[in-house]
Amino acid sequence: MPLYDCMLLLKPHVRKEASMELVSRVGKHVYTKNGVVADMKSFGTVQLGYGIKKLDGKYYQAQLMQMTMMAPPSINSEMLRYLNKEDRLLRWLLVKHRDIKYGLEFLSEDDAKNELNRFKSNLYDYDNTDEDEDDEDEDDEYQPETKHA
Repeated sequence: MPLYDCMLLLKPHVRKEASMELVSRVGKHVYTKNGVVADMKSFGTVQLGYGIKKLDGKYYQAQLMQMTMMAPPSINSEMLRYLNKEDRLLRWLLVKHRDIKYGLEFLSEDDAKNELNRFKSNLYDYDNTDEDEDDEDEDDEYQPETKHA
């Protein structure tokens, strides 16, 4: 099952109990589809870049929440029907995590050791022979001229 992030923008006046009730209902919905909620974050009230117009007014602030979950790919269409009916939400977005690896996870164990050793050898075994040869040529170019009387 792929990993998803569900970003929820709730109206700013929604109480914490009501927002947690909404999140728990979404979590139960994911659970009924054999999914698992892995993480839940609340970012509090955020300022929006532009106003979002709803039937009861225009909103310039919202409560931002993020749910990380593992669910079957069919969850997108089911969340569409489920969350679009919710009047406490301003916007919602479902983002699928890709199989991206960063840093040393990207390399195999042997490759990672070789990569680190190569970096270490380049860092400490710096050779100045090429620059010394260039410096000799430059010294001739910039010699002060002597005046002959």
